[in-house]
Amino acid sequence: MRVIGLLGGMSWESTAEYYRIINQEVRRRLGRQHSAKILMYSVEFEEIEEMQAGGQWDEAGQLLAEEAQRLERGGADFLLLCTNTMHKVAPAIEQAVKIPLIHIADATAERIRQANLRCVGLLGTRFTMEEEFYRGRLAERHGLEVVIPEPEDRAVVDRVIFAELCQGQILEPSRQEYVRIIDALGRQGAEGVILGCTEIGLLIKPEHSPLPVFDTTEIHATKAVQLALAEV
Repeated sequence: MRVIGLLGGMSWESTAEYYRIINQEVRRRLGRQHSAKILMYSVEFEEIEEMQAGGQWDEAGQLLAEEAQRLERGGADFLLLCTNTMHKVAPAIEQAVKIPLIHIADATAERIRQANLRCVGLLGTRFTMEEEFYRGRLAERHGLEVVIPEPEDRAVVDRVIFAELCQGQILEPSRQEYVRIIDALGRQGAEGVILGCTEIGLLIKPEHSPLPVFDTTEIHATKAVQLALAEV
């Protein structure tokens, strides 16, 4: 079994889900008392969030690259960055280590193509929804058409992530707002919706959504198990 390196803490609420999903999936596949071999480094999220707000992406990339090197030195065979937004600095991490970084957008696109969908909605932080590092990768590398909410709805999605989900608050009015926004994405032509922030899966489950959901936390964690067990 390969050793999974988790670079998490952004926020720890979703990183805990990675740990749970990975270990449950290993036990499901192997049975008995099997669990995953995991190395984790959890950052101080306040520092990262301040860098995001201040546009200090180079500094954030350098910080995460250094922590990725810690995981590499510790014996990780590959890395998962347990956040969608901070994949904006994925190139800095990839340049700093010799082991592979499993990109969350690539794993998600693979699942979408397996479902034979071409047009998907995207929910996430404003950075993920509005900037090209994520949508552009989905379009250019995987041929997907990506639609995002209107500006007012993007503000709602972003606020709920930082003010509620990252604080462990799961509120029904916010779930209803997300469902409304997902429904609007469907009217824009989306055949499914990417839960493109690793906390959104805490709020929106498949049974809540009028569209098929692609939970990036579950997809990314499951991909890690496949790699750890050398299935791909």
